[in-house]
Amino acid sequence: MKNFTNLSAGLILLLAFTAQTTGSTSLLNQKNQDPQSFITIKGKVVDAKNKNPLIFATVTVQETNVATVTNLDGEFILKVASSLSNPDIEILYIGYKNKIIPVSNLRADEKGNTIELTQATIPISEVVITPISPEEILEKVIRNVSENYVGIPNLMTSFYRETIRKNKNYVSIAEAVVEIFKAPYNTDFRYDMARVYKGRKNVEESKLDTVLFRLQGGPVTTLQLDLIKNPNSILTLESMNSYDYELLNIVVIDEMPHFVIDFRQKSNIDMPLFLGRLFIDVETFALTEAEFSINLEDPNKAIDIFIRKKPLGMKITPEMASYRVKFREQDEKWYFAYGRAEVKFKVKWKKKLFNTNYTTMSEIAITDRTEEEVIKFRSRERLKKGDIFTQKLSAFADPDFWGDYNVIEPDQSIESAIRRLNRKLKFSDRKGK
Repeated sequence: MKNFTNLSAGLILLLAFTAQTTGSTSLLNQKNQDPQSFITIKGKVVDAKNKNPLIFATVTVQETNVATVTNLDGEFILKVASSLSNPDIEILYIGYKNKIIPVSNLRADEKGNTIELTQATIPISEVVITPISPEEILEKVIRNVSENYVGIPNLMTSFYRETIRKNKNYVSIAEAVVEIFKAPYNTDFRYDMARVYKGRKNVEESKLDTVLFRLQGGPVTTLQLDLIKNPNSILTLESMNSYDYELLNIVVIDEMPHFVIDFRQKSNIDMPLFLGRLFIDVETFALTEAEFSINLEDPNKAIDIFIRKKPLGMKITPEMASYRVKFREQDEKWYFAYGRAEVKFKVKWKKKLFNTNYTTMSEIAITDRTEEEVIKFRSRERLKKGDIFTQKLSAFADPDFWGDYNVIEPDQSIESAIRRLNRKLKFSDRKGK
């Protein structure tokens, strides 16, 4: 199975971060940083019936490329240009009816906007499906890539966040506005590029033991979750021979019926592969979302996927590796919109009594894009796969740091960790003076 590790969120020991930003032309350089140029909308998306938060719902500004996603608490923050005339936002979520709300109906800069979505049902009379196997559906997904996904390069603005938790405490948080050169879908994923535009971080070095873990690759690694651009382990005719499939049901996404296909590796396959669910548009056979994880029934076989290097006397056991990817449709073409990776592992030192549990998370959301004047990044600007993302970012300080850039609203646990780390940072600064 070729290129399996391309989909793995790797951890390595200390390496140097080499990517730098320059003053070259970019979509971000053209933005107006005047705080009066945008309206900030905060809200929470919930199920209308049980009031439970809807996690990773897509929130867009209609008739624009601006978008974000809800966090683990169902909350979002969206910055809407003041120049737009009577803008609406639209909320989309698997199995629910879309909801369109005029921005004028929402309160600005408050968290009091609770948006309720109702579940969508598909009357049998409206869905006429000829008998088809899940394998046939996936073959159509593979063969229809050139028709369904954009064939020209895009320059994308994105927001990226990565965190490391030691047991229950956050010891590293890094965030950045990142530019992405997204190559056409008829090219290999290695042609996609990323560069940091603006970022911040806080790392408690003293809490990371004597070994400092770092997420490898940052946004570059998370971009590889694009299963259409990087299909090697899941969405190729060859890899299909390694999985068993089941067509579970049909759900609504963006008011369009979707096949839900469950997959897991065959019992006779010795190496750890994936299991999960694929959401495929019934009419076009476009993959629009996917949720999947690495099979860790035998964690010892999977260890080399995650760890590039470790010291003697350390035993590392992966306990969970889950991934999510979403695409957005515009003008009958699909674009990469969101990727998330979460990995949990246990560390045991030979001469220590207790284990240490680490959880790493990285996510990237495309918040804007353009197809005009798209130019590849220069080599010295690009993030490399071996780079350590946190090394060149500034510390948390300014509450208005992001200006009019759209970001993923931090969930409550991250938000409280940021406040705690900020207090420690300010205390250290005062002590230093």
